[in-house]
Amino acid sequence: MATHRPTDDTRWMKRALVLARRGEGSTRPNPPVGAVVVRNNRLLGEGWHRQAGLPHAEVEALRACCGSPQGATLYVTLEPCCTHGRTPPCTDLLSRSGIARVVVGCVDPNPQHASRGFRILKNAGIDATIGVCGEECGRLIEPFAMRMRNKRPFVTLKLAMTLDGRIADRTGASKWITGSAARAAVQALRRRVDAVLVGSGTVMADDPSLRCRLRGAHDVWRVVVDGAGRTPATAQVLTDRWADTTIMATSLHTPAQQRTAWERNGSRVWTFPANTAGRISLLRVLRQLAGEGILHVLCEGGSHLAGALVKAGLVDEFLFFYAPAIIGDIRAVSAMAGADFRLPRLPRLRIEEVAHIGCDLLVRARPEDSRVLISKSRSKNGNR
Repeated sequence: MATHRPTDDTRWMKRALVLARRGEGSTRPNPPVGAVVVRNNRLLGEGWHRQAGLPHAEVEALRACCGSPQGATLYVTLEPCCTHGRTPPCTDLLSRSGIARVVVGCVDPNPQHASRGFRILKNAGIDATIGVCGEECGRLIEPFAMRMRNKRPFVTLKLAMTLDGRIADRTGASKWITGSAARAAVQALRRRVDAVLVGSGTVMADDPSLRCRLRGAHDVWRVVVDGAGRTPATAQVLTDRWADTTIMATSLHTPAQQRTAWERNGSRVWTFPANTAGRISLLRVLRQLAGEGILHVLCEGGSHLAGALVKAGLVDEFLFFYAPAIIGDIRAVSAMAGADFRLPRLPRLRIEEVAHIGCDLLVRARPEDSRVLISKSRSKNGNR
């Protein structure tokens, strides 16, 4: 009888993780999942979930096997599904496949599936192990888990700034604070997310496309938060050939004529209630995005939108790109505005990575209490 060493399990689960990441950004509303089939420490087949409605990773891996999977081990980053959706339950396939052992990275946060698939496999006589590379597998599906548990997408806030915390000079010019390597890293990040979120000020200042320019990248949603209706209908995101991937989040304060102009080329306009300052609830915007199947949102500014998200406790991951440069002007645009925290109540971050990206420095951080908050609903709405 074959023995299973923990080092072997880790090795093959890490391969499944590599495969799963190929699906990031293209599986919504499903999570990215990777799987490999192994017998006697030899790879028989591998696969990953490519797109919602297409076969799951387990199916792809079994189909790719170069021989019978009888008596083999399946490594999969997420607990196999056990309900009918767009595709049949993977637990049914595994139960009749001849697979002798299933090694799972993490439990499915979907309450319809959570631990149920694991129990079904055990009842079918399959040796099941869970938790191998559990932290990495859990990180991989954080956006999916956030949508399942908190009914909103996972939010990454990216800011490119000088060492003195400025994202533009006093005229609003910001191209380019960081170097080409950092900009390439942002393109790779856009490839992994479902939507890019900006404020109207960013669109008015830079007229960005907000698209991923990497070959083979999916069409990312472009979301502009503009409670006051300031964005010109001539903006690139409203007039280019991908205008139907743009969502304008606004309020009734925006004249109907302006909203109609935004929609002219296929863009969608979402209208939300506004407070007395004409600002809309960012939590409502995020929850409506979640309702559209959006799992991961990348916020690329500007300053006021970043501050509003932070003040509302809606940022799950921070990516600070620091350029080795200083503006030194109090009138220059700060990285974040409007949060107005006092020292005793400063939100503390946990730095998780510091790395050189070309000539720039990347600091990746998370809220200090994110391990607790990920499983709880936020109570603040956040207005913009």
